[in-house]
Amino acid sequence: MRSLLWLLLCFAVLPTFAQQPTLSVAAKSFALVDFYTAQTLVSQNADERLEPASLTKLMTAYVVFTALKQKRITLDQVVPVSNAAWKMVGSRMFIEPNKQVTVDELIRGMIVQSGNDACVALAELIAGSEEMFAHMMNEEAARLKMTNTRFTNSTGLSHPNHYSSAHDLALLATAIIRDFPEYYPLYSLREYTYNGITQFNRNRLLWLDPNVDGMKTGWTVAAGYCLITSSKRDDRRLISVVMGTATPNARSKESQRLLNYGFQFFDTAHPYKKDQEITTIQVWKGAQNKLKVGFDRDIYFSLPKGQAENLKAKMEYRLPMIAPINQGQEVGFVKFSLGNQEIATYPLVSLETIGEASIFGRAWDSIKMLFN
Repeated sequence: MRSLLWLLLCFAVLPTFAQQPTLSVAAKSFALVDFYTAQTLVSQNADERLEPASLTKLMTAYVVFTALKQKRITLDQVVPVSNAAWKMVGSRMFIEPNKQVTVDELIRGMIVQSGNDACVALAELIAGSEEMFAHMMNEEAARLKMTNTRFTNSTGLSHPNHYSSAHDLALLATAIIRDFPEYYPLYSLREYTYNGITQFNRNRLLWLDPNVDGMKTGWTVAAGYCLITSSKRDDRRLISVVMGTATPNARSKESQRLLNYGFQFFDTAHPYKKDQEITTIQVWKGAQNKLKVGFDRDIYFSLPKGQAENLKAKMEYRLPMIAPINQGQEVGFVKFSLGNQEIATYPLVSLETIGEASIFGRAWDSIKMLFN
């Protein structure tokens, strides 16, 4: 119950201000998310279930990266190519049953060339069949709290029970960048050559915007043209998702507009770092009488441009603070506000361990506490 209470205290909301300009985007659904705060800056129909097309391959990659991290597969491992993988329709990297291909090559073919054949080969390697792999994809989706997502295949080919949402896909893109920084640079590759065939990344923004370093395009007749984009400017990173645009040019143009909007009208504030000492608290009956406190995470906020200096923090402690106290123990909480609006509450934790004082020291503090 106590842990649930602190979970409820860890929330952050984006302040609403009348002066924020509205943005119209030519897409069925879209979302713009701050990577560091996970706050949605602007969205429309972001929870609507739509066909994700090849945006699906972000989850395929997530499961593959997890298998690599758990050492169940290796990058240089040679993968057998089944007839099912070889005969896949749609975009392909052109693998062949009698030609060696490694996990590393398949990952690059999946990410850069959007190869459906590469996805199926990887799925069969890890799970034995694409059907079982889809089950693993859905388990990861549930763990990431992608509540409007269900996968039936590794490629994104149309299926009535295969869907996701702009919000869920933003969660997935964030998870890839956060959990697998060693593989994320693959999403910035502009081209890849396999089997003597060079194919170019369909994400046009990799050429048009030097700040864009990923992530994935998608298209089917039913889904329209889709694009997830990640852009880093200085110390900020934004992730845009557009689904259901009319043309390849439209998905690039609308994604660029979303990113420019976010960078122009919002800031990412970073008032406190993980394990940074914020203040000290009086400790009774301890080996020392002052306790260093701070946060067990980096604290970030997405705020309207120019509002970061108006962010206020109010700390509340559990008093009296009596030893022993363990490092990481929750000792209070901090409420953050902007103007008259409370926007977040985070637990305050001990940054050190303080043991009990001697019997004499504890007795003496007991006397002192009577007068305090």
